[in-house]
Amino acid sequence: MPMPQVPFDDRGLAYGDGLFETVLLRDGQPVLWDYHYTRLAQGCQRLNIPLPSAKQLMQAWQSPPASALEVLKLILTRGSGGRGYALPEYAEPRLMSRRTPFAANVMHWQQGVCVRLCHLRLGHQPLLAGIKHLNRLENVLARQEWQNSRIAEGLLADSSGVMVEATSMNLFWSSNGKLWTPLVDRCGVAGTLRAALLAHDVVQEGTLSMADLPQSERLWVGNSVQGMWPVRELLDAQDNVLATWSVPEASDPLQCAAHRLLGYSEFPTSESK
Repeated sequence: MPMPQVPFDDRGLAYGDGLFETVLLRDGQPVLWDYHYTRLAQGCQRLNIPLPSAKQLMQAWQSPPASALEVLKLILTRGSGGRGYALPEYAEPRLMSRRTPFAANVMHWQQGVCVRLCHLRLGHQPLLAGIKHLNRLENVLARQEWQNSRIAEGLLADSSGVMVEATSMNLFWSSNGKLWTPLVDRCGVAGTLRAALLAHDVVQEGTLSMADLPQSERLWVGNSVQGMWPVRELLDAQDNVLATWSVPEASDPLQCAAHRLLGYSEFPTSESK
């Protein structure tokens, strides 16, 4: 599907009035597509945007793959029209897509990553919680907080000091021998890898405060493209070290479960570190 030129009055451009999905393609086929489709459908229902047909969506990956692994980005806007914030009488959604070759960051799988807490706090808006709408200014502002290349991700709490997610990944932790992920019922994005892990009873939803974060047995950040990154070092918003964790030599159960779902069967062994 070619990327059309977006007109000046497109509501996605003007107001963030739309949704997007970022999908891993393996040999030209979407991974975890049922979860992506479900989230897109929920977003369309919440924003009152007509959902594209399955045929329209499938056209985005019908051409031969450029490489074994690709990333497909789908952008759906309400289209043009309407006066100010008022909706057009008849919406004509605009669907766009782009495919790019992709290579997973195996070093992050093997060696773990350094993450930091962000100053920015996420505001509560339950009507938008979970869906992947186009207005990501909170994430953009949070990502501006660091330039140090050794920091792989920033962790975001809400205005109550409760952990929610990372800037572009979901957060996972271990406590009392169980695997957890934060609720995203007031803000944040319900990632598709997160959804699959919940559906397979690998993780469960829970609440984690900023104060309790450094006491977690383990931390991970993950999404449906990059897979699961174990956290080895946690920094505060001033880049002071709050906690460190060792990355196990043996197979990581959460990482293995996530990578099986994504088809990353080439999980690295300890000998390759």
